[in-house]
Amino acid sequence: MRLRIDFAPTGSVGPGKIALLEAIEGSGSLSQAARELGMSYRRAWGLLDDLNRALREPVASASVGGSGGGGAKLTRFGRELIAAYREVEKIAARAAAQRFAAPAVARASARSVSAALRRPLTRPLAKPRRARTRATKRR
Repeated sequence: MRLRIDFAPTGSVGPGKIALLEAIEGSGSLSQAARELGMSYRRAWGLLDDLNRALREPVASASVGGSGGGGAKLTRFGRELIAAYREVEKIAARAAAQRFAAPAVARASARSVSAALRRPLTRPLAKPRRARTRATKRR
């Protein structure tokens, strides 16, 4: 199950953005987080910028490189967003498992019913037709 939460016409949070935030938290760098996730720096910057613009508070702050090197750091709000998303994700996964998981007995009986409803093949499969050749008159 993949959960995406749309909170504005142009803003959403899903597994990709949350994974990016978690990677930033772990590495302290947007470029390193992008490399770990196999995405371009431009894509990662765009996702982070989307989150920062769409939400009421920024989720991360980035510092430009220099002699000490740049970096990215999650804000308190960014860490709270990750925690809230993961909590909702767990609740949704439990609800989906309860709603869509059929007991083993029901699955077995459903298989036997569907097997009984299938029609047996009454005739052999047709052989592929050969291309017709047209007889042409010789002049």
